[in-house]
Amino acid sequence: MADFPLIDGDLVQFMPNFAAAFVVVNPGKITGTGKSVAGRKICVDGDEASVEVNGCMYFTPQFSIPGTGKLKIAMLATDQLSITTTDSGKKIILKGNYFIAKFQVQNPAKDPATALPDPAPSYPGTGMFMPTNLKVTVK
Repeated sequence: MADFPLIDGDLVQFMPNFAAAFVVVNPGKITGTGKSVAGRKICVDGDEASVEVNGCMYFTPQFSIPGTGKLKIAMLATDQLSITTTDSGKKIILKGNYFIAKFQVQNPAKDPATALPDPAPSYPGTGMFMPTNLKVTVK
């Protein structure tokens, strides 16, 4: 099925629920490295690694004194890569549904009763792309 390809600068929106953690999310932007289309580079497989949002606050039910960390894309969903259309041999990243995200703890949240830090190094979550191109589709 055809979907909208992502282009350089498109927004990446993370969902706030990351397993047991709630993250105060900020949007990110994806950087495209493919060929230019209408003056902007198209996003190809591997460009999802360019998305990194630092300084996001988080907490959990047990560790309610907030900590901070960064958001990244852990893995694209199967519907987020083109099936037939490629750019220099690489699949094109499509809007699709939800990708798998990762919240990486940098400064752990703390337990208010004991002041012990959250031992989890990361939490899994989801996110989605917000393409600016809503006219052209690819397969």
